[in-house]
Amino acid sequence: MPLVTVTITREGATPAQKARIIQGVTQLLVDVLGKNPATTHVIIEEIDADSWGIAGEPVTTRRLRGE
Repeated sequence: MPLVTVTITREGATPAQKARIIQGVTQLLVDVLGKNPATTHVIIEEIDADSWGIAGEPVTTRRLRGE
């Protein structure tokens, strides 16, 4: 029973986009590992960009600089 967590920033991923992520991750596990899609769990966790850091800085700071 695979469990995959996908973490993204909370910036407007639509329900349709999230559904595509869930389907795609599930299909990847079926194709690569032969997992049963009926028992494959995918969780999409959304966090604020201020709560995500890269190279010692919040994502929001980096984006203000255009990175």
